[in-house]
Amino acid sequence: MNKIENLSDFANKRYGQNFLKNDAIIKQIVQSIPNDNLRVAEIGPGLGDLTKELVTTRNVTAFEVDRRLCEHLQTIFSEAIHAETLKITCGDVLKNWEDNLLLDEPYHLVANLPYYIATNIILKALKDENCQSVLVMVQKEVAEKFSAQAGEKAFSGLSVLTQTVGFGELLFDVGAENFVPPPKITSSILLIRKERSEENKDFEDFLKIAFKQPRKKLSKNLATHYPKDKIEALLKDLEVSLTIRPHEAETSMYHHLYNELNKDNIDGRTKQQHKKRKQSR
Repeated sequence: MNKIENLSDFANKRYGQNFLKNDAIIKQIVQSIPNDNLRVAEIGPGLGDLTKELVTTRNVTAFEVDRRLCEHLQTIFSEAIHAETLKITCGDVLKNWEDNLLLDEPYHLVANLPYYIATNIILKALKDENCQSVLVMVQKEVAEKFSAQAGEKAFSGLSVLTQTVGFGELLFDVGAENFVPPPKITSSILLIRKERSEENKDFEDFLKIAFKQPRKKLSKNLATHYPKDKIEALLKDLEVSLTIRPHEAETSMYHHLYNELNKDNIDGRTKQQHKKRKQSR
């Protein structure tokens, strides 16, 4: 493939492509990867600017959905591919990512993620037991939701899920001027260091209920699915104000509330209520 001259024309809006072209920031990203010898999985390598830095020190598996870019990458990285320090997989990573990212070994995820799939990719990585850390460039608001601490306005269900498996940190911002074409938002580098992996869809659904209306009282949100008196009793036992808002509650509190509220519940109803409803049909 010939050298790409006009990056703005080459960027595919369908895949949300914005190419990072600041070498200093690329080096900062590489330096932020945990210092070990694990393989790196790169999602969306694009034109290969970050890949070029990664393969100097790491074994890399890159996943690219755009067939044009796959051809480009296979051409410019033919030596690394031949040396087996780089493997390029073409296709939609989300469609092929089940329990693990087609990798049967521990790895670090590194990516400049298209904004429309960023949250789904990160959530997949949190559940993947082979993934040891997540280092991604995402929209700043997304990075804040994954890295916020209890009490901060950005604290969300995504923050709780992050703290359930490890620790999230917003490392630094990246302005739109560092991309071609420039996006209309500010990007941030998010690092999540994992200590464990967990997949619990019921808990995720519980958090969606708890944060459905983030500026309302937590008890009011939960009362749409659970008995109000039980919620209030649990909050009193925890010596927490009944007016606490979702962003003010600690991660440990969410796990406690989830476990207690779901002890005898099926979709918010007690087992006895569920049994009566079945018998009345």
